[in-house]
Amino acid sequence: MTTNKFERNLNVFQSCESEYKDADVVIFSSPMDATCSFRPGTRFAGNQIRLESFGMEWYSPYFDMDLKDYKTCDIGDIDMPQGDVEKDLDCISNVTKEILKDNKIPVMIGGEHLTTLGVIREIVKKYKDVNIIHFDAHTDLRTEFMGRELSHATVLRKCYDLLNHKNANLYQFGIRSGDKTEFEWAKTHIHQRKFDTYGLQEVVEKLKDKPVYITIDLDVLDPSVFPGTGTPEAGGITYKELQQAILDMSKLNNIVGCDMVELSPDYDPSKVSTQVASKVLRELLLLVHKTLNK
Repeated sequence: MTTNKFERNLNVFQSCESEYKDADVVIFSSPMDATCSFRPGTRFAGNQIRLESFGMEWYSPYFDMDLKDYKTCDIGDIDMPQGDVEKDLDCISNVTKEILKDNKIPVMIGGEHLTTLGVIREIVKKYKDVNIIHFDAHTDLRTEFMGRELSHATVLRKCYDLLNHKNANLYQFGIRSGDKTEFEWAKTHIHQRKFDTYGLQEVVEKLKDKPVYITIDLDVLDPSVFPGTGTPEAGGITYKELQQAILDMSKLNNIVGCDMVELSPDYDPSKVSTQVASKVLRELLLLVHKTLNK
């Protein structure tokens, strides 16, 4: 029987009040923005999302599901030694490892996008043929950026390098910014859809019974919808398009984890960006629970 090795956070996301030992899905946040190259501040996202989530309904009319009906534990911000990138990633990996060992699904709130690597390092150990579906404005496929091999601009290349390429791949959507060399590399190595989410349904059908990890960089949204991010890029998708993408992924049968990253709440004093992030997280959680309860 699983012990209650993680305490439920006092300030939880919305209705996610289950004890760890009882939960099917576990939320944690990684307050790391050590490699941000433009505007830092994603370390504050987790607790701001939790605070703002109480202004949102538990019920999703999109899924016709109520979050309070499902067993979700929120263990809050994990402890991280700010500024030490490798140790920060180790902290994320260690928490993910425990969650996976207990046969629960990890849902991480970033933090900068590099935090995803900490989760994927453990995901690939348990799910050998895991595929990654990635929503973002940026390619994140560099081999190094500003002298760093570990960066928010290299994270998906690092994740790709961990995949079993005979049976798994990386699928990108919404991409509209990056170095020319990244776009050229993508043509021969991964599935990349620029500018929008067209073709996602076909990818979902292809991956229907395979293990899938979902990572959403919220700057995939247009800055008119979501200005509260460190590297806003014009020409993004609408919230409705992202919501439809989440609904389309409900046809997947084996979602093994997911994350949502790159909210920098202080760049949007209206708090609208934080509310958008809260709603995306609610829908992600319900997506995971829907696949678990098929």
